[in-house]
Amino acid sequence: MAFGGLHPDAPVFFRDLAVNNTKAWWTANNERYLAHVRGPFEELAMQLEPEFGDVKIFRPYRDVRFSPDKTPYKTHIGMVSRAPIAHYLQLSEHGLLIGGGVYDVPPAALARFREIVDHDRLSAELDAVLAQMDAAHLAPMTDDALRTAPRGYPVDHPRIELLRLKHLAVGNEEELADWMWTADAFDIISDTWRSVSVWCTWVAENLGDLLIRPERSRRP
Repeated sequence: MAFGGLHPDAPVFFRDLAVNNTKAWWTANNERYLAHVRGPFEELAMQLEPEFGDVKIFRPYRDVRFSPDKTPYKTHIGMVSRAPIAHYLQLSEHGLLIGGGVYDVPPAALARFREIVDHDRLSAELDAVLAQMDAAHLAPMTDDALRTAPRGYPVDHPRIELLRLKHLAVGNEEELADWMWTADAFDIISDTWRSVSVWCTWVAENLGDLLIRPERSRRP
């Protein structure tokens, strides 16, 4: 089916799930999840794939093995294009997160990014790309950023906020709005992903192979 918008019950579903995060509640509401949450996401993914490549929708189950929070289900749904430099979309009870880039950055790539930030000439192109992101209402994702300067850089560095980044991703959080439940959602999301592509292109051109983590050697 053609994508006609996200379903207005989807954020309500996640709000209900937040207070009923049990297998019994999920089982009783599974058809609601498939029809109102995952179904529209699948339709949207199919419509995005011709331009952005394969899109994966994440499973709803949380990995609780190493977490003190043992609730079994995620209170959001997300999709991502091909990695390691990806476009991302997430819907929760609070709204949409639209963004992309590299979230899990290998140390070598992060070190090179900081070298670029610290270099007056090289950082000029980065500043121009970030200006484009700002015009598109996208900003670097600062969750989990360092609280102080990384080793080797002064705390009063003029680009300290960029040096503190641990994720090389940009995003925009959209509060719930009527356009999300209409076909206009595709145009708005795809336009934002096109802006994200500018960031992804810069990351690919400047960090390239450093984004590929070396495979761990296996013992014979």
